[in-house]
Amino acid sequence: MLALATTTLLLLASGTAPAHAAPALTPAHAGPTLTAAHAGTAHADPDWSLVPDHPADPRPTAKPTKAAGPLPWQPALPGPARVVRERRLDPRTLDVLISSRAVGRMLPVRLLLPRGWSRSAKRTWPVLYLLHGGADDYTSWTRMTDVAKLTATLDAIVVMPEAGRAGNYSDWHNGGRGGAPAWETFHTDEVRRLLELGYRAGTRRAVAGLSMGAYGAVKYAARHPGMFRFAGAYSGILATRLPGIPALIMNAQASEKQDPLALWGDPRRDKRVWAANDPMALAGNLRGVRLYLSSGTNSFNGPLDKPGSPWHPAHLGEPVSAYTGKALSERLKRLGIPHTLHLYGNGTHTWPYWIREFKTSYPMIRTALGA
Repeated sequence: MLALATTTLLLLASGTAPAHAAPALTPAHAGPTLTAAHAGTAHADPDWSLVPDHPADPRPTAKPTKAAGPLPWQPALPGPARVVRERRLDPRTLDVLISSRAVGRMLPVRLLLPRGWSRSAKRTWPVLYLLHGGADDYTSWTRMTDVAKLTATLDAIVVMPEAGRAGNYSDWHNGGRGGAPAWETFHTDEVRRLLELGYRAGTRRAVAGLSMGAYGAVKYAARHPGMFRFAGAYSGILATRLPGIPALIMNAQASEKQDPLALWGDPRRDKRVWAANDPMALAGNLRGVRLYLSSGTNSFNGPLDKPGSPWHPAHLGEPVSAYTGKALSERLKRLGIPHTLHLYGNGTHTWPYWIREFKTSYPMIRTALGA
């Protein structure tokens, strides 16, 4: 099974449903989106407003914003990370564009703001981070789900950051040189601090993700003890050094035209780098975090797939994520760390299952956030 999975191009790095798989729920709004493209010539997008030094609360535009088409990731501005533009899509949805020193690019982050939110409020709000899968972008959660409707009464800020098509929620090794792209630094330092400084984000946090983002959620909780009170992982690789898994990860990187060794180096020569990015190796740091881990156990169609839906190689992501999820679960049991592991048998590597699992874990998220 692992040998077959290695031949697929976007296996577990991909959070994109196959073309035949329709989203389970439609988005609540159809605002313009940005497509994660390779960096190109910088240009101004009239739908984005420049952010002054002390901006007032952003207001929805009187007329609908127009789609500007794909916006390349422009090079970052010199100096520290900062918000350079904002775009309001509806009363709750605000996109912010961050000049990231860590990644070296201008990167978008989508926010769903809670009722009563104000930049000048005397209080802060808990934060729920939702991480997207591979071969996708920061718009996926609002594009493919009704997360805006579900969180309409949640007294928290929902944050959906860009993470690259194959960023793997990591600061890349780059042959020992480090440097860009440093996605983990972007998310856990730059985005976090900017939201706390300018958008009334508090220090009570939860994180959840699907596929590549599922890995990111558990890894971030393990690498940053105390930062997150909940981590939810839906169909992701949760142990990166098990037999066959390094080959899968490097194959997925190559399928996105990335140097497979740039991420964490060579699995044998750079063992310490791989271990430092392995949730199972870091499992002891998850004590005190509410954990929800879920996956299908085979690649077969399940109850949420349309009858007659054709099989797709990406569905092999389910038995592989179950393989790693079981291993992490056993490690957590040995450490005496409580967690929920939901292995649901039949079910494909698609949005209907991720939506169901997110909603199943949602009460745990609300409890963790105190919201």
